[in-house]
Amino acid sequence: MKQSLATILLSVLVSAVVSCGVLVGDRYINQKTETAPEAAPAAAVRPNIQIQPGTYPDFVYAAETAVEAVVYVKVTVRTGAYGYYGSDDPLFDFFFGPRYGYKEYEAQGSGSGVIISPDGYIVTNNHVIEHARRIEVTLNDNRCYEATLVGTDPATDIALLKVDASGLPSVPVGDSDALRLGEWVIAIGSPFDLRSTITAGIVSAKGRTMPNYDGRFRVESFIQTDAAVNPGNSGGALVNTAGELVGINTSIVSNTGSYMGYSFAVPAKIVSRIVSDLITDGRVHRPSLGISMMQLNENIRQELKLSSESGVLIYETVSGSGAQEAGLQRGDLILKFDGTSVSDPSALRVLLNERRPGEVVAIEFERSGKVETVDVTLKEL
Repeated sequence: MKQSLATILLSVLVSAVVSCGVLVGDRYINQKTETAPEAAPAAAVRPNIQIQPGTYPDFVYAAETAVEAVVYVKVTVRTGAYGYYGSDDPLFDFFFGPRYGYKEYEAQGSGSGVIISPDGYIVTNNHVIEHARRIEVTLNDNRCYEATLVGTDPATDIALLKVDASGLPSVPVGDSDALRLGEWVIAIGSPFDLRSTITAGIVSAKGRTMPNYDGRFRVESFIQTDAAVNPGNSGGALVNTAGELVGINTSIVSNTGSYMGYSFAVPAKIVSRIVSDLITDGRVHRPSLGISMMQLNENIRQELKLSSESGVLIYETVSGSGAQEAGLQRGDLILKFDGTSVSDPSALRVLLNERRPGEVVAIEFERSGKVETVDVTLKEL
């Protein structure tokens, strides 16, 4: 009996141990299942961007073609200065010493130019060749030619040279009016005598003017870019990505004399107009509207009771001018020049510079809140 009871107790104990083992095993399995690492997430979905040729800036074609038409311009000028100079007689200098006076000598300067026709016409800046006694141009392939001066236009800082050659590489002239803000352009020239240097930038602004410190008459509507331009780039090419000439690099704004982020070019449309006159007649026939202008501001607008918020205000008319003969007067606000809206004097000067003396243009203006239109005959400036 005791043996049977012991056997029963042993059986119960074994069953309990087995049950605990099964329970612990289930908990282990469940624990392993719950803490198992999750599957790796699917790869992030990215947009499939296809970059097509022509959708990003590529300057290779424009640079390699236009650079052949940009020349290095070397000028020799006659200058002088007052000071103490020795004579040609050493004995005289020994006894009397150097004498104070004016002595002339030759100096050299340099810049850039652009061949605009295969027969040797070259555009540069007036300030590059001003007062030059001798002008020499060097092509990108190192051919050298002595150049003659066809004519200059200080008002736009443009000069035209001619070399006796044919079959020269030239750059086609593009439409500078079609340039858009942010459009890529390249500048080609010889800064610091580093010939055929190419830099790139974007069109930062159009229709810019510069401070007129010397009071000379100027026609300015510059293309502003951030392409690096330095001394020696003057007269070089501003080219679009199609390899077309859209401007002549002219100046920079700088406190140091070197590039500080802003460069300016004369638009090709103005250049073409000047070159045409210089080739035909050796001088520029510039039309005049016969007014002095000022920028409209809010105070003047309210004082004159003008409804338009932009335009070119006539400060005075010149006696005998086309404007005076047409009835325009002080205080009139010009709104349109032959159908094209004008917002500032610079824009009006550009439109005017594209015309010739003797042409008749329609001027839309506002006077005391009333808009009228008159025809004005342009006279030669």
